[in-house]
Amino acid sequence: MTVQEIDQATFDQQWEQWRLAHEGNLAAPHGFLAVTGIYWLTATPERFPGAPGQWSTEGEGVKVVLDEGETLTVDDVAIRGEHQFGPIPERGGRTVFSGGTAIEIAKRGGHYVVRPRHPDHHLRANFSGVPTYPPDPRWAVEARFVAFSAPRPTTVGSVVEGLEHVYDAPGQMEFDLDGATFRLTAFNGHGPGSLMVLFTDATSGTTTYAANRTLELDAPDEHGNVALDFNRAVNLPCAFTDFATCPLPPAENRMPIAIEAGEKIPYERRSGEPTFGV
Repeated sequence: MTVQEIDQATFDQQWEQWRLAHEGNLAAPHGFLAVTGIYWLTATPERFPGAPGQWSTEGEGVKVVLDEGETLTVDDVAIRGEHQFGPIPERGGRTVFSGGTAIEIAKRGGHYVVRPRHPDHHLRANFSGVPTYPPDPRWAVEARFVAFSAPRPTTVGSVVEGLEHVYDAPGQMEFDLDGATFRLTAFNGHGPGSLMVLFTDATSGTTTYAANRTLELDAPDEHGNVALDFNRAVNLPCAFTDFATCPLPPAENRMPIAIEAGEKIPYERRSGEPTFGV
């Protein structure tokens, strides 16, 4: 076995370990594949399938009123009657429980939503993994983080018509690929110092999901270097379910080349069904 073959074998093994962990998180009992609906709250109390009580907005937060015999578990405490949820930050959320159903209360684009999540939902029950391109080291590049002088509030669209998201962009990722230099605007990631890049490319709408894909990146090192591996580009929840509010990439992140790496269009989106959450 050559050095190159050993390197490829190690690369493939690490990628496969990452893929299995990622799909395991995706298929968690109360993950996005378990979402059974998305319901937009107003000041008028309403009942929604899969969620006990009447839900409404009140002031800066959310209120639920439970009928006699109905309960919710909030922070391991059973509640009855009326309960007020305090303000929830944009892109934040709370999770409460009703039996085996998790009920997400979230704020998206300035609006409150309720999303029940049940482990037996058909998307989760029938999940068989996500199709991908074979891992290829060609798509793993070293990028340079170019910080803005101050974070830039950046407004992007959503897969929900009329909805907008605003992210603080701390800077851009600059990298070379196939003899060309690219810059992609980065948003803050989930961990301290980590980054997230939303993008589309020439495969979007053909072999990969049309609206978006995303890359989670580690924090840049002391020299601003970041490992950028498109083999780990993944679909956002909207690729699987219509009960998502995923952001669209900023215009500058629409790459003109074909990134033939990472996750492809989910099997569920190839079935010809008009929706995938119902």
